[in-house]
Amino acid sequence: MGSATSPSASMFIDLERESWRALRAATPLPLESAEIDGLRGLGEHLDLDEVVDVYLPLSRLLNLQVAAAQRLWAEQQAFLGGSARKVPYIIAIAGSVAVGKSTTARILQALLKRWPDHPRVELVTTDGFLFPNGVLTERDLMKRKGFPESYDRRGLVRFLAELKAGRAEVAAPVYSHLVYDVVPGEAQVVRQPDILILEGLNVLQAGAQEGKQMPATFLSDFFDFSIYVDAHEHDIRRWYVDRFLKLQQTAFRDERSYFRRFSELNHEQAIALAESVWGEINGPNLAQNIAPTRSRARLILLKGPDHKVKRVRLRKL
Repeated sequence: MGSATSPSASMFIDLERESWRALRAATPLPLESAEIDGLRGLGEHLDLDEVVDVYLPLSRLLNLQVAAAQRLWAEQQAFLGGSARKVPYIIAIAGSVAVGKSTTARILQALLKRWPDHPRVELVTTDGFLFPNGVLTERDLMKRKGFPESYDRRGLVRFLAELKAGRAEVAAPVYSHLVYDVVPGEAQVVRQPDILILEGLNVLQAGAQEGKQMPATFLSDFFDFSIYVDAHEHDIRRWYVDRFLKLQQTAFRDERSYFRRFSELNHEQAIALAESVWGEINGPNLAQNIAPTRSRARLILLKGPDHKVKRVRLRKL
């Protein structure tokens, strides 16, 4: 698979990094270098220049979008003569494993909560809505973990529906990457945020896959804005292998780690295993399920081989 350009270029405005950077205008940088370091994912590039050039303009755009949505909500309530609770503005972030969508989600959360109009910004990942390993094993889906059928899609739709219905508290299940499973009895409680960022592999998927019945209501029905983090597949594959090797030397050595057995592999064996996992699981999932949703995003961040965003594509209104 080549570059992640949209099949219809006319749907988007293309902005090279220099042009996008200029859209920051006078937006101040509210983060210190130490905070930026804490938001960086393993093996990813995120420095002061990346935040200033890419994420500050994006936070400004999103601030404008949220403000417009808040005004529209207020005007509609005045028209209806009602006083229903304000509901959260939902931003979806999609992309491949290892492309850096989690870092994008964290940096946007940190920046957006600094704007005075929407200080309460929550981040939820779809990992918690994976079926537990016991269910995946029973359904012979452990080797398809991350594919659409491995998620409790109805549960995720219900979570978003309750948020948009103005529920005072909505709970999302919690996933542990250390034990590689949903944590029983643990939940992330979301209490009417101004903005909710939902990050996950397949959040932009539109409909049924391979004849499998999907909810009549789709995730995208609840999104106010969507972002796809993109790169060439050969770069993402390399980033995945590099990340695997770093994890092998760090998290995998924890006695509680699901992947503890992989920490004993030599360098060549570890590379071979990472390449195999990419070829059998992550690569096919990207090609079949994730990349085809790219053109549905409102904004695409296209990264170069160094993990830096080199181009931004914004869907025309």
